Amino acid sequence: MKKIILGILISLFVISLTGCYDLDRFPQDKLSSSTYWNTEEQAVQAVNACYVAMRQTEVFSQLFGMDCVSDIGFGYDAQGYLAISNGTFTSTSTYASNRWAQTYEGVFRTNNVIRNVQEMDINEEKKSQIIGQAKFLRSLFYFFLMQHFGGVPLYDETTDYNKDYMDMLKPRNSEEETRAFILKDLTEAINNLPVKWGSADSGRATKGAAYALRGKVYLHNKQYDLAAKDFEEIVLDPESKGYGYELYPNYADLFTQTGHRSSEMIFSIQTYFQVGYNLGMPYAHYMGSNACIGTSWNNVMPSVELVDSYECKDGKPFNWNDFIPGYNESTEVRVKTLRATLAADLKSVASYPEYYDELLAMYEQRDPRMKETIILPYTHYMGYVGGKNTLCEFVYATGITTINGFIVVNRYSNSTYYLYLYRKFVPEGDMGISGLSRDHVPIDFPIIRYADVLLMLAECYNEQGKLGDAVQYINMVRQRPSVNMPGINSGPAWLEARTKEEVFKRIMHERAVEFPAEGLRYYDIKRWGVAKALMNGDATDALGNHIYYTKFEDKDNLWPIPSSEIDKNPSLTQNPGWQ
Repeated sequence: MKKIILGILISLFVISLTGCYDLDRFPQDKLSSSTYWNTEEQAVQAVNACYVAMRQTEVFSQLFGMDCVSDIGFGYDAQGYLAISNGTFTSTSTYASNRWAQTYEGVFRTNNVIRNVQEMDINEEKKSQIIGQAKFLRSLFYFFLMQHFGGVPLYDETTDYNKDYMDMLKPRNSEEETRAFILKDLTEAINNLPVKWGSADSGRATKGAAYALRGKVYLHNKQYDLAAKDFEEIVLDPESKGYGYELYPNYADLFTQTGHRSSEMIFSIQTYFQVGYNLGMPYAHYMGSNACIGTSWNNVMPSVELVDSYECKDGKPFNWNDFIPGYNESTEVRVKTLRATLAADLKSVASYPEYYDELLAMYEQRDPRMKETIILPYTHYMGYVGGKNTLCEFVYATGITTINGFIVVNRYSNSTYYLYLYRKFVPEGDMGISGLSRDHVPIDFPIIRYADVLLMLAECYNEQGKLGDAVQYINMVRQRPSVNMPGINSGPAWLEARTKEEVFKRIMHERAVEFPAEGLRYYDIKRWGVAKALMNGDATDALGNHIYYTKFEDKDNLWPIPSSEIDKNPSLTQNPGWQ
């Protein structure tokens, strides 16, 4: 693992591969396009730089934040979540322009690799594997663009970014043409990538990752038969190819260094941290609280709707009134459930909420993924305060401060709003790592994991009328050992799902509670056609206090083509409803 990470770093420092300069203009003792593309090691370094492109801010570095513009997330930031959520997003928003430009940078890096490596005199098997990785990544970047903008201009390896930069004025290809391009790349990647890499190359794209991504592309186009075949390839392993993917037993550990590189991870952003070599993810910065290392922002938070959607342990839908009578109807009861009072010195809790015992007992009766995903009121979290690991309590009260051992919601006062915080991905203390940065937490971020494939396959089967098979795979995800939720159709009436519509609702629910902070929900609710129903309303806290309105119109199914790109390339057309 260290080998691939350090190789990526070398790629960053040796060549940018972004086309920001012409490699042919060089002092005689420096690199150029004619002196660089000669050795196998250089080809590997070049494709490593394509992996690094995934880490750009508006590509996948903060993909976890996209849950903020769905029904399961809540967020406030200066970068775009709020504008997208409340309908003030426009074609001039930097969020749109950065997502377009940074994702295309990834495309251009992959094109550079494909164009140059195919002409290199190196081992043919190695050449095929490097080009296969580049085509997998190019398909990933184009699929990401298509999910936001629809059809986009297609530039392949025949475009030399250094030479053709001023002439890159192609019109948009149709969405069908864009999808066909992506599928062709993925088919070629499948043919050239290995099932597994050696330990020194762990984290690179594999044949299984290409099958999973191709299946996802088919699924998003409602080609359920083709998607199912790709997912079955790695789930059923029909020819015993040895993919070896499986659900990791402990859900919580998947999002820590304990399990982030388990056999559940089909493809993920690899991380590494050492002082001077920072290749982590900014979980602490945007998902952490003031108790987190680096005094973080908590721009990205779970919604009240997400927290309330976790079922009871017996599979029954959760209802506050079953645990605390009158909670749903009475703000006073909610306050008595959630509000504490600090001691005069503000260093301890003088009185916990009246229904404190009932609240804590309720947590123990819920789907275990709730406590493993979310920092709940009156639970503890190992923070980093005053230069040392400090056990902090999450309390709703006036006068709380981090220095006194409490978790403080940075964006909204704990005494004004009753919000939740993420535990998932957020580092505990300093993780035992000297100099840990809030922007470089070394926990890998999953792009596709096995649970995702199982639930996507269940969706395909449900659409094909194979309801029993669909339920089987839903239950596999529900019943990993650390979760052990009762299976669908296993007895009580509330577990029944016998029609296509009922099974689909189970899939929607399971994806919501299985993948928070993994950035999947926004794209799910758009492709299901339910975003408009779920995202027009009022974002509130646990007491029902209004914070902001959410708005989703038909035009929001696609983002606007950035006006800055249209200014540069007048042949680009705007998406319907945008100016």
